[in-house]
Amino acid sequence: MLPHKNQTLRVVLILGSVTALTPLSVDMYLSTFPAIAADLKTDMSHVELSLTLFFIGIATGQLFFGPLSDRFGRKLPLMGGLLLAALASFLCAVTPDIGSFIGFRFVQALGICAGTVIARAMVRDMFDHHEAARFFSLLMLVMGLAPILAPAAGSILSRFFGWPSVFYFIMAAALLCLVAVLVLLPETQAPNRSVRLTKVFHTYLDILRNPGFRHYALAGACAQAGMFAYITGSPYVLIDYFGVAPEHFGLIFGLNAVGLIGFSQLNRYLLKHHDFNRILRVAFSVILFAGLGLIAGTIFNFGLVGVALLLFAYVASLGMVMPNALAGALAEEGGRAGAASALAGSLQFSAAFVSSGLIGLIHATSPVPLMLVMGVCGTGAFVISRRRTVA
Repeated sequence: MLPHKNQTLRVVLILGSVTALTPLSVDMYLSTFPAIAADLKTDMSHVELSLTLFFIGIATGQLFFGPLSDRFGRKLPLMGGLLLAALASFLCAVTPDIGSFIGFRFVQALGICAGTVIARAMVRDMFDHHEAARFFSLLMLVMGLAPILAPAAGSILSRFFGWPSVFYFIMAAALLCLVAVLVLLPETQAPNRSVRLTKVFHTYLDILRNPGFRHYALAGACAQAGMFAYITGSPYVLIDYFGVAPEHFGLIFGLNAVGLIGFSQLNRYLLKHHDFNRILRVAFSVILFAGLGLIAGTIFNFGLVGVALLLFAYVASLGMVMPNALAGALAEEGGRAGAASALAGSLQFSAAFVSSGLIGLIHATSPVPLMLVMGVCGTGAFVISRRRTVA
């Protein structure tokens, strides 16, 4: 059902908030790694493993919550996921050892991913693919604030109240979202007993056979994999290689996040006048240019300014790619939007895991690995995007 105009802002804030729990749970605790390692008497590599397991939990958990939301309606599985996320966040805060912490981070991811996958399915319930792209762009305005504000908020909380306070904050945020979903969010999908959870694997295979879903989802996942490579590799490239001061790195990182949000809102405006496929063609072309430019920069030494501008172009263009590619992937999957949303999300995080893992595995002494991975991701996204469109 379509929300009334006076309900739109409320729905945007709630769905944006539950989706923002994912970047919040990543970005808020990055600065606490040394404190966690010292308090739990471990090394940094084990603390970093908690982030790896978190991404695996996000990728796999979506595959369960998507079909559950098709079978039992959207709100019940969403509230269950938020409750699980809150409980796991509390356990992360009070855990006595690193092994338990890593395990609870995985459980936390399983709960938090419900917000991401079910929010997308609810948008598909309410809108056709063109309007869904506009609504996804509006959601990015809310959820996009998390990568900008979360690192500073996590540092402040950890400094004054200790690293467990970060997880108490995430717990409180999950509980607030749970109350908002229960009281204020309308149900958009009635329970459907024809959805057979025992046939989930076959459902996913059938969705993958749909060329529309496959090419939009894979192109979007490939493009976003480049962004996760950037998140993983940019601290070394900008701080260690180019000599950017840490506080200035935060400024560059924040400006790129602002660009992502800004382009998502430009996308929302352009969708009033242009088909989303046309916008996608331009956005994927920019990502191709930026990716190839980053590879060329390693050969011809573009310098800090040139690299920073190309990174901005790549990341900001995702503000147009992400909502439009997701809308295209879900366009023909109305009856199983939950499963399709889950599969699209799982593909994105799986690709992100591979790209960020490649950066982490290569102990680089130059920007070459990051530039090559982003260049390959940008080129792959462009090539895949040319294969199929939804009218």
